[in-house]
Amino acid sequence: MFLINIYLRIALMAGTIFGGIALWAAYGTWYGLPFILIGLILLIGYFILGTVQSSAQMIQAQDFAGAEKRLNMTVKPNWLYGPIRSTYFILKSTFAQQKKDFVEAEKWLNLANQQPMNSDDERAMVLIQLAGIEANKQKWPAVQKYLKELESLKIKEPQIKEQVAEFQKAFKNRGLMKKAGQMKGGFRQPGGKRRRPKMR
Repeated sequence: MFLINIYLRIALMAGTIFGGIALWAAYGTWYGLPFILIGLILLIGYFILGTVQSSAQMIQAQDFAGAEKRLNMTVKPNWLYGPIRSTYFILKSTFAQQKKDFVEAEKWLNLANQQPMNSDDERAMVLIQLAGIEANKQKWPAVQKYLKELESLKIKEPQIKEQVAEFQKAFKNRGLMKKAGQMKGGFRQPGGKRRRPKMR
C-alpha cells in the first residue's frame, strides 16, 4: 500500500489548505477551492487511517521505539476506520507487552476484540493472546470462553490454526500438569500431609 510520510502529509495539509484560503481571498473561489479540497481530503485520510500502517511497518523493521512514537501521532483513535482502529489497539498492546505491562496489554486487547476486523485470522490472534493472559492467571472459565470463540472462527492461516490446536491441547492437559506439580516432593495423603516411610 502506498503511504505518505506523516510529516509530508502534515506539510501538504497545511500548505494546501492555507494556500488555498490565500488564493481564494486574493483571486476568487475557483483559484483556491481545488487546493482546499486536496487539503481536506488529506486531513480526512489522516483521521480515518491515522499512522497505523507506517507504525506497523516500523515494527516489522524491529524499530519498536520509533513505531510507538509514530503510532502516538494518531490523535483521534476513535475516529479511525473500524479494522484500522482494531489494529491500532493491537499495536498498543504490543508496545505494552514489550514493557512487560501485561495489565495494560490486556486492556488494549479487549478493546481490539470489540472492534470489526478484516478477517477471522486477525480475530483469532487477539483471542489467543487473551486466552494466554487468562491462563497465566489460572482463570479457566475465561480461557474456555475464548476457546469457544476461536472454534466459531473460520481460520485460514496454517500457523494460526497450529497455535490454536496447541493451546487447546495444553488447556485439556492442564489437570495432568497440576497433578504433576502437586506430586513433586513425594506422595501426599488427603489433608496435605506427606506419607512417612515405614520404619524397619
